[in-house]
Amino acid sequence: MAKRYLPPAAVLMLIALLWQAGASAFRVPAWILPSPGLILRTLWTDRALLAANAGVTLEETLIGFTLALAAGLGLALLVRWSPLCERALWPLLVGSQTVPVPAIAPALVIWLGFGLAPKVVVVGLVCFFPIVVATVDGLRAVDRELIDTLRTLGASPRRIFAEVQWPAAVPSVYSGVKIAIAFSVIGAVLGEWVGASAGLGYTMIRASSQLLTARVFAAIAVLSVMALVLFSATTLLERRSLRWKVQAGGNLR
Repeated sequence: MAKRYLPPAAVLMLIALLWQAGASAFRVPAWILPSPGLILRTLWTDRALLAANAGVTLEETLIGFTLALAAGLGLALLVRWSPLCERALWPLLVGSQTVPVPAIAPALVIWLGFGLAPKVVVVGLVCFFPIVVATVDGLRAVDRELIDTLRTLGASPRRIFAEVQWPAAVPSVYSGVKIAIAFSVIGAVLGEWVGASAGLGYTMIRASSQLLTARVFAAIAVLSVMALVLFSATTLLERRSLRWKVQAGGNLR
């Protein structure tokens, strides 16, 4: 396990050292590009501020992702079970992705106010599409001949789904979930940039207007750690729930 993370950690350390050396050698003003050392000091001195706002962003992220997961799985199952729904909804779903979420966010603030709701909706919109597409693709990948054989033997549609289709689709579902959970933090920040009174995105906007660039980078660092923790937790859940696949010779990364 340690060997897997050693190369990226070494690269990150090298970048930080070069960044620190360049900032010192060229005497770059801190309001333009703070050094890694200054960012670390800001993480410590502003820890209370960052922690409080990180809690707000995390709440928005988890609620929005949970709603997107429920809606995404539900729509994916509906599309696969009903050819009519697939023909009616799938083109609209794909077409909806041509509308940038940042363009919708201001309207959401007008409709829903400056509270939690618009940020949750933005997170949900960001997370929804990867979950739907991955789930539909996973269900489509099931061997049709196997399903036809089970139907011939008298298996009910519910049993075929529970024992064949869903287990086969779960790895693809997790792929979509991991993409969505990584994007969920970005969605929360986008929502906070448009209109908020708390959160790491709001903190970044306030710090930027005050030329507190080190605080902006400190907030970015907290967001990155948050996304990595959520992604790692999802990967761990995937490994535990798909242990049978690993034991059968599968490879989960």
